[in-house]
Amino acid sequence: MNRLGIVMLVHTALHRAEQVARHWTASGCPVVIHVDQKITNQVYSKFVSACSDDPLIRFSDRHVCEWGGWGIVAATQTAAALMLETFPDVRHVYLSSGSCLPLRPVQELIEYLSDRPRVDFIESATTADVSWTIGGLDQERFTLQFPFSWRNHRKLFDTYVKLQRALRIRRRIPEGLTPHMGSQWWCLTRQTLSAILQDPKRKTYDRYFRRVWIPDESYFQTLTRLYSTHIESRSLTLSKFDFQGRPHIFYDDHLQLLRRSDCFVARKIWPQADRLYQSFLTDQASAMKPAEPNPGKIDRIFSKAVERRTRGRDGLYMQSRFPRHGSENGLTSFPYSVFQGFTELFEDFEPWLADATGARVHGHLFAPDRAEFAGGDTIINGVLSDCATLRDYNPTAFVSNLIWNTRGQRQCFQFGPADTQDINWFLARDKNARLSVITGAWAIPLFRSNMNFADIRIEAARLQRIETKQLDILTSVWTKAQVRTWSLAEFIESPMEPLQSMIEEIGFNHQSHLTEAPKMVELSGFGQFLQNLKNQGMHPYLMGDFPPDDVFGAQIKPFRKPYLVQ
Repeated sequence: MNRLGIVMLVHTALHRAEQVARHWTASGCPVVIHVDQKITNQVYSKFVSACSDDPLIRFSDRHVCEWGGWGIVAATQTAAALMLETFPDVRHVYLSSGSCLPLRPVQELIEYLSDRPRVDFIESATTADVSWTIGGLDQERFTLQFPFSWRNHRKLFDTYVKLQRALRIRRRIPEGLTPHMGSQWWCLTRQTLSAILQDPKRKTYDRYFRRVWIPDESYFQTLTRLYSTHIESRSLTLSKFDFQGRPHIFYDDHLQLLRRSDCFVARKIWPQADRLYQSFLTDQASAMKPAEPNPGKIDRIFSKAVERRTRGRDGLYMQSRFPRHGSENGLTSFPYSVFQGFTELFEDFEPWLADATGARVHGHLFAPDRAEFAGGDTIINGVLSDCATLRDYNPTAFVSNLIWNTRGQRQCFQFGPADTQDINWFLARDKNARLSVITGAWAIPLFRSNMNFADIRIEAARLQRIETKQLDILTSVWTKAQVRTWSLAEFIESPMEPLQSMIEEIGFNHQSHLTEAPKMVELSGFGQFLQNLKNQGMHPYLMGDFPPDDVFGAQIKPFRKPYLVQ
């Protein structure tokens, strides 16, 4: 029979380590525990006393274990040597941590290894074959020296790496070694493990690996290649890492996920996951069927989790991971429409559009005095207020929150050069934005106003400058929004086709063809108005060519009432 020995590296949660160790020994597996020397002697002594009644539990000499340092390898060597010396009948040694949890009956693991008495299970691949290294150090971890802790002395670590690169300092890899990397958690045969620990060149190898970065991922992975007769380059321990190279932690709600993996052992288990420890540290014979360990069955879930964590959801912003500018996964969560110049050209355009499309149609959300929500509301979904001060504090968040809180319902709002303009680049960069712009329509309210003509000329010049800058943004190479523009003259000449395309784009219309259009405002004399602006030294060019003889005004007159399209 192939007796299995467990080497356990413990750093925290000693009560859980004791619970798991007793679970191993209950199935006849001896356990050698190494406790991090950073644990106080008082706590360590209590832990040893608590386990003293179990003859299959031993404790090895202690080392200080720093992440990425040699101490973890030294701890593994010491505990493994004690295991081989104390329990001569052990044929496989399984390396685990205090946060590891057996997922299947221990007897199944013993039988699985008995059927493979000469197989070493250790993930071992050359640096050219791995893609999981984080931080830009793959081959360099074997050719540079790393005497400083990455976590405790980050500046010294980075500075020394840069210095070695600048001076082109390279370490010589011991003859006969080809550096390999892989998971720290392995299961080796006594023959292979003893050969590594008793190698005549061990001092040379140890001296070299002491200055390798994260040697626990390369020491045994490299030396096993010298002695093993049959390597399965995989770990029997389920250990998943996130995009930053940190291990995923399993909680109580991961119970079914862990069962689906069919793996023998999993790490890293949250110490307070009472349900996991209660479920798996019992008789599992009826709970799980014998199967080949297959962590790939749940890889899709982890990939989705990484994508959700790194990219988030379209249009959802969180304080905990607010994206850098340009790195957002969608500025908003749902398509929406922006109309510019339509409320100036058509009477009651907003209620007409709402009736024609079923969408929620707002007024000028970025009007200087307040956000004009549909129906005159002062607060809408998500407790968004119509207060201009709150809106202008972060206008991009205002739009993204509006769309997120109403996702599933098409939102439409009006915009123009008289509104707050801080939102222009956001709208241009948003792939969900659908902008329909009638350029120069801002002149219609001025034409119909009772202002002094000198003031009209000044205001017209101001609005034209603003709209010109806006159009430059909407036509830039960075624009991702769908933008359609018409000059005022172009739109008036043939209004039905663009109105029809807008209705179809929103997609909520119940009719195949538009049969009724909104009523256009009275524009008799508008051409002469524009000529007067020119005569006063202001050149209105965005609205297109309006002859001063009022040709367009004559065309428009018949359409003062709603008209039908045959």
